[in-house]
Amino acid sequence: MCLGVPAKVLEVRRERELLTAVVDFGGVCRSVCLEHVPETQPGEYVLVHVGFALSRIDEEEANRIFALMRELDEMDGFEKLAE
Repeated sequence: MCLGVPAKVLEVRRERELLTAVVDFGGVCRSVCLEHVPETQPGEYVLVHVGFALSRIDEEEANRIFALMRELDEMDGFEKLAE
């Protein structure tokens, strides 16, 4: 199973010819590749899988996913999904 996690784009930049962004995963910031969604701007949300932003989503959708993730965590749902 693949899991795309929403993240807010804080900064867009180029690193060695690669378009990247610093994103915020709810308090944890990481650098991800933006080559699949090069039109992304700071302040927008993306779905990230293994370090790659795969699609842009709006803030409302990101918040729905965050709420679902919190709900699954409260029910130990992530462990059950991995089985």
